[in-house]
Amino acid sequence: MRFITCSMRKAIPVFTIMIVFFCTTGYTRNSDIDILRSINLQRNDHLDNLFLAVTNSAFLISAGIPVILLGTGLWRKDSTTLKNGFLIGVSLVTAASFSTLLKYGVDRPRPFETYPDIQKCTGGGSPSFPSGHTSDAFALATAVCLMYPKWYIIGPAFIWAGAVGYSRMDLGVHYPTDILAGALLGSASAYLCSIINKKLFKNSIG
Repeated sequence: MRFITCSMRKAIPVFTIMIVFFCTTGYTRNSDIDILRSINLQRNDHLDNLFLAVTNSAFLISAGIPVILLGTGLWRKDSTTLKNGFLIGVSLVTAASFSTLLKYGVDRPRPFETYPDIQKCTGGGSPSFPSGHTSDAFALATAVCLMYPKWYIIGPAFIWAGAVGYSRMDLGVHYPTDILAGALLGSASAYLCSIINKKLFKNSIG
């Protein structure tokens, strides 16, 4: 318990600095909305369905991977696979929890609410900062790569996570700083869970 408390105390200042930095850059610099406009308003409309599929895959894949690993571990009585599925699930819950706290703590409006010219092409009802889809995707990608550090897993995992983040801008529901914060938050959550696992169980992931 002492280690968990210490880890959380170390993580809080990092997240606080991140919040201040991204909120400041997001609200005081035109680059954030300028980049979003260039992505959203100059997008290829014919690719909207593709990016909708990519953005919707964030939940399906993030939920599916740990469920598949847990099921496989139970079926084969494989403790390593079972542990990996559990830790991925914990990483995702951790990322989602931090993301939700930040969303309603910062309470940043969605870009299409502030800028009417931004074209909203998918759902986006909660506050904007950070991107929950991106946080989930990067938490999954990071956790999976920590457990299975193979190039043919690392490459596709982060390409997919990056595509999820880009899709949120292409579809007009997040600023670039929302995406970057979500990626950092998701990856940090997975690393935090990895460190806690190693300290508590004296056993490395992977």
